[in-house]
Amino acid sequence: MFEEMGIAFEVMPADVDERMLDGETPVEFAVRAAKEKWLEVAIRLEREGRTPWVVSADTIVVLDDVVMTKPRDGEDATRMLHELSGRTHTVVTGWMVGRCKDKPVAQHTRTSVTFHELTGEQIDGYVSTGEGMDKAGSYAIQEIGAFLVKRIEGDYFNVVGLPISLVVRTLMELGALAQDFPGR
Repeated sequence: MFEEMGIAFEVMPADVDERMLDGETPVEFAVRAAKEKWLEVAIRLEREGRTPWVVSADTIVVLDDVVMTKPRDGEDATRMLHELSGRTHTVVTGWMVGRCKDKPVAQHTRTSVTFHELTGEQIDGYVSTGEGMDKAGSYAIQEIGAFLVKRIEGDYFNVVGLPISLVVRTLMELGALAQDFPGR
């Protein structure tokens, strides 16, 4: 989305442990993971003598207070989709924006997603596409997985993985975008 909005960016994967800590709530987990990703990239860039704006995020799916991250394999993906079938879950994205030399802003966004009742054949067919294998909850709403979703309440882009409107507005408030960016 940044590219479509005319915002220059560079993708830099962060190498952090994305496991939930004992006693953490799902929101705390998502925000902490985003902070750790942000910090790892910001420090790496600072060592290179660069201090650009850094945006990080971590998205999880929560069903009955149980966190669903990325599936381990097809069997795990199948299990998750059976659990989500016909039910409402919450997608939580923790995100962080800032520069290493400044105090970054950390937030989280929640969206409710309700799945259709799914047949075993529909789940198996979707899992066989491989689309959801690197996605929290084993699905991607913006692709083939759209057929799984009956309704959402909240930010669609949060379910995709980054609440782009909120992140861009935060970048605007922090003065990170060019003066000619619309809305400034």
